[in-house]
Amino acid sequence: MTADRAGRRRRTRATVVAAPIVAAGVTAAVVLGGPGWRAGHAAGAPAVSLGSAPVVRVDLTNTVQVSGSLSYAGSFAVVNQEQGTAFTALPAAGATLRRGQELFGVDGAPVTLFYGAIPEWRALSPGVPAGRDVAQLEANLIALGYGAGLTAGEYYTDATAYAVARWQAAAGLPVTGTVPLGQVAFAPGPLRITGVTPVLGSPAPPGTTVLTATSPVPVVIADVPVSQEYLVKAGDQVTVTLPDGVTTTPGIVTAVASVASADSGAAAQPSAGPGAGQETVQMTVRLTHPDTAGHLDQAPVTVSIVSAQVRGVLAVPVSALVALAGGGYAVDVVQGSLVRLVAVQTGLFSQTLVQVSGAGLSAGMRVEVPSS
Repeated sequence: MTADRAGRRRRTRATVVAAPIVAAGVTAAVVLGGPGWRAGHAAGAPAVSLGSAPVVRVDLTNTVQVSGSLSYAGSFAVVNQEQGTAFTALPAAGATLRRGQELFGVDGAPVTLFYGAIPEWRALSPGVPAGRDVAQLEANLIALGYGAGLTAGEYYTDATAYAVARWQAAAGLPVTGTVPLGQVAFAPGPLRITGVTPVLGSPAPPGTTVLTATSPVPVVIADVPVSQEYLVKAGDQVTVTLPDGVTTTPGIVTAVASVASADSGAAAQPSAGPGAGQETVQMTVRLTHPDTAGHLDQAPVTVSIVSAQVRGVLAVPVSALVALAGGGYAVDVVQGSLVRLVAVQTGLFSQTLVQVSGAGLSAGMRVEVPSS
């Protein structure tokens, strides 16, 4: 760099200070300014060591971060309906059970998990009044491969009895073609066992809660400040940072509560300061790749929500901006040994880059920036 060029910079370049505005713990905007803005530095001001950086065409994104907790969807309790003396088989906490598997045993007889929203409440056999629980039973028999020629409906037909008999024979149960109350237990889907109430050999009266469970689907529950609720809706894509602070995984917002509540502080950002305890709405996020969660439960995570985004725009480092005496900003475009001042309009600020547009500005050009 020539002495003339360095002198020119001392006269015309103003110091640019980038200060992030933090919203829910993330840089959401950049404020440019500094004391004594004018066209040039006072005589004798120290020279600025300069380098250059390219003008790039990129997508820029700003995000808002909220804290959340990684857990599992749903909360279920399974109640014994079987008549018997004692529990003879119980699942292990942490096990995942699926359709057709034994949930627990009473007097040596297994109670089998079937899927359905309606809990078992009556014995099912030919001649029972039609009902959705019959259709639910038939859907499970079909799914398990015992319903050849069976169509799920609300009537317990001879075809239903035959399918039940086939299942009972395969499961080692007494083959009756009827389902006594308590022989199956319905749950909305697979169960991840979180707790077992009785112990082996303990009495097994009907109505006893046997186990508690969740689904095996990991989800993130996060509290979004009401002031930022507009940023997120069901179906939006977000990014979840796992407890190690490094691993990220995509997620989909499945629900945003319609009723606000006072933030307890459990999910509040430490940087929220005086804003902690503000009104929040609960957001539920399903992980796109559930396996990335491993076996984590009740683990703290961070959810990044897109607050602003532009695609395919020109951008330069924030430090390339030069304040103009009459207001606004410019960049110094480097062309060989020459430098040309080009006025620019700024757009979105995202971390170290800022969106710019200006006459003659194009990707691949280089602009002056302070050397590190």
